[in-house]
Parts: sequence; C-alpha cells; structure tokens
Amino acid sequence: MGSWKTPEDLKYTRNDEWLRIEGSIGTIGLTDYAQNQLNDLVYVDLPDKGDTLKKGTAICAVESVKAASDIYAPISGKITEVNQALEDEPELINSDPYGKGWVIKFEIADPDEAADLMDAAAYAAYCDSRE
Repeated sequence: MGSWKTPEDLKYTRNDEWLRIEGSIGTIGLTDYAQNQLNDLVYVDLPDKGDTLKKGTAICAVESVKAASDIYAPISGKITEVNQALEDEPELINSDPYGKGWVIKFEIADPDEAADLMDAAAYAAYCDSRE
C-alpha cells in the first residue's frame, strides 16, 4: 500500500477527487495520491462562486511542474464557496490536501449521486492498482 492518506470519512472518485458531505454542503478537493502524482502545484484555475456543478464535468484545473489536470465534480450542486487562498498558495493542496487545500464548497443537489463513489478502502485499493 502506498504512503498516501485516505481519510475514512470521505468519498472518492476514479479521477482522484475527494468529497466530504456535511448535511447539505459538500466540499471537494484533490486527493493525497493525486497531489503526490502531480508533484509541486504552481497554479489553480478556480471556478466562480454561484457556478453550477454537474456530476462528472470539469470544474477547474490545476497545474504542476509536471502536468496539468482537471478537477471533476463528483456530484451535482451549486458552488457556495471557493478557496481563494489557493490563488496565492496552490501548494496548500500538496501540504494539506484534506484540510487547507480544499478547492470548493457547494450546496448538494442530489445526495443520492454519491452512492457510486468509493469509500476509503476501495479508493486505497484503486490507487494501489495503479502503482
């Protein structure tokens, strides 16, 4: 098993996003595995507050010294908050991907869409299969 963290209280996608659900609010970020693969992040192209998220569509992009990658919406909703700190400090995704490195918060449109996301154990196994 790799050395990346996969907190038990989150849901995960095959595109390496994590989702935290707290009531009707969701928080999305990039997983520890993903930030490790991308290496040093240098830029985050953030979406706008109020934008609508559609499950499976790109919501923003991140760039590192190695590559560029899109971040996809794991479920649908409407953005209520954007982590503006990432504009000046994109490396927060590297140093604290599940804390200060969160990307957006949003009002969840349909909580049932999260049913097909992976739990921590399934995501860890998925990451291991790609090593």
